[in-house]
Amino acid sequence: MRQRRLMNQINVVPYIDVMLVLLVIFMVTAPMIQPGTINVPSADTVSAPPAEAIVIEVKPDRKYGLHMSSSASSRPVTELELQREIRSALAKNPEQPFLVAADRKLEYQTVIDVLEAARGAGVTKISLQTQGGSTGR
Repeated sequence: MRQRRLMNQINVVPYIDVMLVLLVIFMVTAPMIQPGTINVPSADTVSAPPAEAIVIEVKPDRKYGLHMSSSASSRPVTELELQREIRSALAKNPEQPFLVAADRKLEYQTVIDVLEAARGAGVTKISLQTQGGSTGR
């Protein structure tokens, strides 16, 4: 009598049949599933639109310019006028953002002095304005 050899192969045809049947079932039932509703939280309406930033320009000769959002160009101001304008803007809107646009040739300490003066006046939102690209001022 002959000995039977062990078969060392797996027959995958039945597994493929089962997978195809499951695929067809999922393809048929997927469009029938009702999408769930999501309860998204709501917020109150904003009382006022966010204000545009006021730009404090520091020129190479260490003179200041102030560019309000309502005016098209900046106007020269002294340090005392700058402090007064900052305080009046903060009186109208305590969250008023400010930008410092300093000339690139200025010393770093001059820009820090302007930032500290603005912080001393009560400014909480202040940033440095940058120029994009490889060319600078």
